[in-house]
Amino acid sequence: MDHAQRKHVTVLGAGLVGSAIVADLAQDADLAVTAIDASPAALARLAAAGVRIQVADLAAPGAIAPLVAEADLVVLAVPGFMGYAALRQVIEAGKPVVDISFFSEDAFGLDELAKAKGVTAVVDCGVAPGMANIIAGHVEGQLDRIDRYLCYVGGLPKLRRWPFEYKAVFSPIDVIEEYTRPARFVEHGQVVVRPALSGVELINLPGVGTLEAFNTDGLRSLMRTFAAPDMKEMTLRYPGHANLMAVLRESGFFGDKAILVDGQPVRPLALTARLLFDQWKLQPGEEDFTVMRVVIEGRKQGRRLRYTYDLLDSYDRATNTTSMARTTGYTCALVARQLLAGKFAQIGVCPPEYVGRTSGCYAHLSAGLAARGIVLAERVEEEEPSDSAV
Repeated sequence: MDHAQRKHVTVLGAGLVGSAIVADLAQDADLAVTAIDASPAALARLAAAGVRIQVADLAAPGAIAPLVAEADLVVLAVPGFMGYAALRQVIEAGKPVVDISFFSEDAFGLDELAKAKGVTAVVDCGVAPGMANIIAGHVEGQLDRIDRYLCYVGGLPKLRRWPFEYKAVFSPIDVIEEYTRPARFVEHGQVVVRPALSGVELINLPGVGTLEAFNTDGLRSLMRTFAAPDMKEMTLRYPGHANLMAVLRESGFFGDKAILVDGQPVRPLALTARLLFDQWKLQPGEEDFTVMRVVIEGRKQGRRLRYTYDLLDSYDRATNTTSMARTTGYTCALVARQLLAGKFAQIGVCPPEYVGRTSGCYAHLSAGLAARGIVLAERVEEEEPSDSAV
């Protein structure tokens, strides 16, 4: 197919996940893919994928609009601290977008702008948030009422190395943000806030063994769009990690306010990041895995049902692609295809649960993931009614 006849997809960000998105989309003969990043080295790794590459500083004021001028769709895969501003620029340019940047701002703040521009903007389209939300939207359509939503999720190295037994399989600064931002969830219909890293519990998962789960602020849009009176997301790590991170946080190592050290101002977070990130970096060939369990309970025609979805995915040795890049990136790439094909076309800022609510989208995603070796195991069980059931 002639380049001019193909639909143009511009991917902003070519890091671990962005590069996986580019490589996946580049397999479609009807797509012309452009990857843009500030790092020539990151882009050089994509040369073999047969895509157009461009070096540009995506954080520069006004940089994005001219970069996406030819795009039929934009994928946003920048670090969280850049995400909101970048998303605003893409929407202002009038381009449909699928976004995986995990920014702290409320994406719905751009909803009016997206509607005014006639833009579909799917945000938080990774694993959790992302795949988990699409599952939630899909199950919502199977039930008359939702009672409970619970998500356990984590990305971990297969090889445990002291002291952290952890490697950052997405932006490390976003990981630290998870450990410092208060965790919000819903109990009995009320929003409650607890410290990140609190509520540690042990959970045994098939194929993995025992991990610890702790509170993090991962519900995001579900707190606004999902009607379950009880909702919680918990992050999974090897046992002991939460306490170690809590010690660093409470000792001030994640602080962003400069302190004087030998008369010089030093931001503790900058120093901690510099020390940790080298240790948290996956080395070439080092393997990771992604594990997730989503449990949704509700009622249908008087029956109490529990839907359980289990995901366990591993590093792809054939392509040297991390599991987190696979599960996040391929989810994003498949939803991008849904927008391009008109399977999902809701205007405005759309969290992934909106995609899950749309007929055919979950089935398309599940089949696409399975074709890439990512399997969502579904189990539906009927619960015994309790005396207190109403």
